[in-house]
Formats: sequence, structure tokens, C-alpha cells
Amino acid sequence: MRRTLSAFGLAGALLAAAVVAPAVVAPAVSASADPQPGPERSRATDRPLVIAHRGASGYRPEHTLEAYRLAIRMGADYIEPDLVSTKDGQLVARHENEISGTTDVAARPEFAARRATKTIDGVAVTGWFTEDFTLAELKTLRAQERLPQVRVANTAFDGRFEVPTLQEVIDLARAESRNRGRAIGIYPETKHPSYFASIGLPLEEPLVTVLRANRLTHRNDPVIIQSFETANLRKLDKMIDVKLAQLMDASGRPYDFTVAGDPRTYADLASAAGLRWIASYADGVGAHKNLIVPRDAAGKLLAPTTLVRDAHRAGLVVHAWTFRAENQFLPADFRIGADPNARGDVTAEYELFLGLGLDGVFSDHPDTAVAARAGLPAR
Repeated sequence: MRRTLSAFGLAGALLAAAVVAPAVVAPAVSASADPQPGPERSRATDRPLVIAHRGASGYRPEHTLEAYRLAIRMGADYIEPDLVSTKDGQLVARHENEISGTTDVAARPEFAARRATKTIDGVAVTGWFTEDFTLAELKTLRAQERLPQVRVANTAFDGRFEVPTLQEVIDLARAESRNRGRAIGIYPETKHPSYFASIGLPLEEPLVTVLRANRLTHRNDPVIIQSFETANLRKLDKMIDVKLAQLMDASGRPYDFTVAGDPRTYADLASAAGLRWIASYADGVGAHKNLIVPRDAAGKLLAPTTLVRDAHRAGLVVHAWTFRAENQFLPADFRIGADPNARGDVTAEYELFLGLGLDGVFSDHPDTAVAARAGLPAR
């Protein structure tokens, strides 16, 4: 189904549906109301979205219910679970299917024999993989901070939180929508879809099953599915009518292009012609910041590209990733002091990018994005 909307948004009807619907206990028990048509967000008149990147991952271990809950409390519009599969086909939120950096699995002697080396998207990776664990086994693990040297304070929460399922993330968003009187969306990313399909655990069918069980199947529902690959988004476009976003990195190409022998790169997709092609199956793009405002070899900002303008002309919205407050992630222009882990002037970075007409930002520190958005002049 060809996408025609020019913007994503949290329609007023979504809020009503989220407030009225009871929390879902299990996929088969969902009871959200059928969505009613609502006004779409207009780029010209409304505010850009704040998308909590893996939750409030600057303050809590990423992809935990507590990170998502804190992000909502900070004012995020969407929470972002990266989705991978378990051995028994359940979708859970982890940044990667290799989990030694985000859980305590390496310290669990009962799972020592499951350490393996696998080729993921053409790269050899050694560790422990979600597809080798049942959901019940994963639930015995505990999350830990992925960047302990950068976010030392987050390590205080190591060992306290479980690995959440997609259903638990939906339940949280729905409960918080009711409690706070505003719609909170989910922005799931399908991770390594070609790889998971190659091992008999495709991500699309279980994702659509869970969304259908929760009656999250319509364009006005607070769901945006994203992927770095294109084939699975084009497949999803035929399976379900929620909004889709094509992710684009600053280098390389979609892995499904590699598999298919397609020579195009992310740079090709970021061109005006590439964006028009994306608009045939998706509603927007999630673009690496360097595709919008490049940096030189010293990390200093260069002149903006035309990506935002070209995407808007193609009928696509633009969400940029990833905004982080620490110096090491900021352009040299906005760093404060020499400590790479100290906070720089992330507000200046938001102001620069939002001033170019972005429709949303992915942020590890959603409170800083909400504050920067509040200071924007009316569009």
C-alpha cells in the first residue's frame, strides 16, 4: 500500500483510545478501541516528536521497562524498543541479539556452554545470542549498562531489571497513556531481519501478530516500525497499515541489498531519487545526523545537506538519530571541556537540527530534547 501522508503524529483519537482501553495482560486479551480518524500532525504548525532512544538510556540501562518509564515521565512522545527473537519465537527488547554487553549472561555458569561465534550481517560475532534462549531462560537474566565507562551512574542499576517483551512494552505505553492523559507511542525497530529469517525466526510475522492482538493495525495508531533494511519494510507494508520509517546510516548499505546484490548504498537512498523510492513503501526516514549536517575529520560541523528538504518534497518526514549529551557524541563545535564523558551543549545541537525542519529526534536524554523543543519558536 503506497504511503501518502506527509507527517506522523499522535492524533487526538489515539489519546482517547489509549485512555479508554484497559491494560493488556496478554496478547490474546487486548481490548483497545478501534481507532477513529484524527488530525495528523502538520510540520508547519506542530511540534517535532521526541523519541526516547532505547528509553531514557542516558539515565538507566537501555531497553528496560524502567528506562522506558523514565523517558515517558520526562515527556517523550514515543519509546523505542529494538526487537530480536528468542528461540521460541518471542520478541524481546535488546539492542542486539548478542547480549553479553547488555545482560549478566556471561556471569551465569549455567549458560557458559551457549557461548558461540556467529556471522551476523557478514560480521563474525562472539558471545551469547537471544535466539539460543527461550523466553523463560532470558527472563532469568538481568540487564546491565552497555556503556559503563561512559555512564558510570547507570551501573548502579545493574542486575535490577529484566529483559522486557514487546508485549510488556506495549502494556507500559498503554498504562502510562491512561495515567498521564496523553498518547505514548511505540517505535519498534526490527534488528537484523535478514539474519533472523535465515535461521527460521523471521521478525515480521510475530511483530504483526502482537500488534494485531493489541488492535494496533491502523495508520492512526501510535506505532511506527523502523528498520535499516528495506525488504522487510516492503514486506510489512503489505501486511499491516501502521506507519513505517526507513533508517539510513551515514555509511554502508542495507544488508538486504548485500544479500540481493543491489549496489545501492545509504547515500543513494538519501538522494532525492532514493527518497522518492522510499516513499513508495514508507512514511518517513530515520536519518543519521551526519546525513543532515556532516562533520569534517576533526568533528566540526559542515554545511547542511538538502536531505530534509528533499524528504519533505517526497512526502516523507525526517527523524534524526542519535542525540546524546556527552561530549564524545557531540560535534566539536558544541563540546564543553576536554572530558569526553562530560556533558556538552546538546541544546545547541537540538536547536541547529530542529531549525532545519526536523519532524522528530531520537535522544538518549529525552528530557534535554523536551526542553529544547519547548524553547522553539512557533513554526
